[in-house]
Amino acid sequence: MYGTVRLFRFVRLDLIFDGGFAMNKNNFSSPLSLRNVQITDTFWKKEMELVRTEVIPYQWAALNDQVEGAAPSFCMHNFKAAGKLNKEKKELGTAFKEPAYTFRGFEALPEDPKHLDDKFYGFVFQDSDFYKWIEAVGYSLTQHPDPQLESIADGAIDIVCAAQQEDGYLDTYYILNGKDRIFTNLRDHHELYCLGHLLEGAVSYYQATGKDKLLKAASRYADYVAAYFGPEEGKCKGYPGHEIAEMALVRLYETTQDSKYLDLAKYFIDERGKQPYYFDKEHPEEVKKNPNGLRYAYNQAHLPVREQDEAVGHAVRAVYLYSGMADIARLTEDDTLFDACKRLWDNMVQKKLYITGGIGGTHMGEAFSFNYDLPNDTAYAETCASIGLVFFARRMLEICPDVQYADVMEQALYNTVLAGMALDGKSFFYVNPLEVLPEACHKDERKFHVKPVRQKWFGCACCPPNLARTLSSVSSYAFTEKDDTLFVHLYIGSDIKKTVNGTDVSVRMTSEFPWNGKVTLQADSADTPFTLALRIPGWCTSYQVSLLGAAHNPISGSEAITGLDASEYTIKNGYLYITRKWKESETLTLDFPMEIQVWNANPNVREDIGRAAVTRGPITYCLEEADNGCDLHLLTLDWNAPAQVRDFTVCGEPVKEILMQGFKEDKEKEAPQRLYRPVQTAEKSPVTLRFIPYYTWANRGENEMSVWVRV
Repeated sequence: MYGTVRLFRFVRLDLIFDGGFAMNKNNFSSPLSLRNVQITDTFWKKEMELVRTEVIPYQWAALNDQVEGAAPSFCMHNFKAAGKLNKEKKELGTAFKEPAYTFRGFEALPEDPKHLDDKFYGFVFQDSDFYKWIEAVGYSLTQHPDPQLESIADGAIDIVCAAQQEDGYLDTYYILNGKDRIFTNLRDHHELYCLGHLLEGAVSYYQATGKDKLLKAASRYADYVAAYFGPEEGKCKGYPGHEIAEMALVRLYETTQDSKYLDLAKYFIDERGKQPYYFDKEHPEEVKKNPNGLRYAYNQAHLPVREQDEAVGHAVRAVYLYSGMADIARLTEDDTLFDACKRLWDNMVQKKLYITGGIGGTHMGEAFSFNYDLPNDTAYAETCASIGLVFFARRMLEICPDVQYADVMEQALYNTVLAGMALDGKSFFYVNPLEVLPEACHKDERKFHVKPVRQKWFGCACCPPNLARTLSSVSSYAFTEKDDTLFVHLYIGSDIKKTVNGTDVSVRMTSEFPWNGKVTLQADSADTPFTLALRIPGWCTSYQVSLLGAAHNPISGSEAITGLDASEYTIKNGYLYITRKWKESETLTLDFPMEIQVWNANPNVREDIGRAAVTRGPITYCLEEADNGCDLHLLTLDWNAPAQVRDFTVCGEPVKEILMQGFKEDKEKEAPQRLYRPVQTAEKSPVTLRFIPYYTWANRGENEMSVWVRV
């Protein structure tokens, strides 16, 4: 199939948005319960089944250090050792002697890996790997009950809960190394980060199974933290060094309706970045280094959050913070906090976002770089950072349904997030570059963080379990709801149930995304008026909507919408709102044509001057050596020539590849080979450039890859 190629200036910013609208609680929505959504989608069901059958068992083995050739986790070892210590403490009573704190490094490794002592091993945040795993298990069980997996999870929860202290404290790093120093290094030691993941995992498992053992343990730890921190006299005035507790406490509040968790989350948000800096008390040496300037930008604690307008510092921490800010803005109807969220969103998306949906341009601190600094071959673009971007986008959609947020959420999910996991679910990317020369990865120290193939596991294993929990809960990003409205942000085939004014409403959606823009919906709302709010993707230049089978509905005057009366629909902020009494016999069809689009970057992005990137629908494409030979840097794209879309497979994965015409510089004809030569017109041979979806690269062995190509 040959198609028109469209050239676009800037990355998806030719669309003009008003930044949403002022906060109005009548616009607020919330994610659909996973119990009310059954994913039937061909594309995403496959990903979820991969997580269920391959990733979750594989990660459980990794948490127990049973994956040959993979970096050890020590995660479950630490919980078992802490449980053993706790048991000893209860048996000995007053005769028990607590360990005195000993710092053994940010990552503690055993002297003899084959004979472990009852000590803490791994990174200070190692507990969180289990919490993310159990969160993914909970989500998976809502879609596919699995008694064996549930039994394994119950046993694991028993091990974790056995480590909890009588006062509620639960962090194996300090339990094993010495509790006399708890909460003394909030900036670096991740106690509140681990708390956040514990809360997320506990809520997920409770909502999936109704079992509350882990939820009670998590609530007890949250109670301990709430008693320790806060604005009241005598309480600690600190806040997390690595954010996530803020949005996790909100989730615990929404599950238990206990307001102290919301109050604590709000306190952490409000206190952050105030001067004198809390972290100065922990790290007085920082004051000597920079006595008069802003400090702790790496932790987004350099300014109060309402004064921040640029995404800075560690990218994962940043988007986790922004997600918590959006949650608190919604729940407290705080316009000043929402305005800060919009400013930070705009800066990140307009000046710091890769076309793959990746964020974090530098490996120095896994951080955002300066505006428009988006290197391709040294990009960090951590998988977790794109997952955090998805979290932030969904929360902005809960406040104001605006297509810009859903577009970016989709962009991140289909590209960088999926790229983080191999097609077989057994290896992972931490870093997601946009250009790879394997030789440079092996020989250039500046690029050692870039891996040309996915890794079995990581000692710092935040990304694999983060992927599992996100893919297992993808419907919570696809759909949100309010009383009489279902918002469709992502076109993922599903069977959906919700209640409208006491009436059960069902919606069945089938989708051919991401390879075709055709979608059908059938809804049954009996005699109850019900609104479907359907996203019009920012990447489509035209679309068609028609209602088939409707009685007495005249054809509207719109060329794009047929079968609906003009009084039944309206378009706002990129969403088509259709309100009517839906009949099961009617079918709503949507068609969002997926044209091949060729993009230029903003001229301020120096690395991409004279180069272009190719997308189709939500998918970003790349060139890979396996299809185009080596020396991808010698290729030039002729974007004016006709392009072809055709079926293709990558390691058995059915995809669409794009064939475009271009040229390859013939370096072999230069004789003798000289390092420099006079300016001349290089000899070029016509070639066909074959582009594959970015998320599928590096599944066929170690080879070159590039998203951007010369034009």
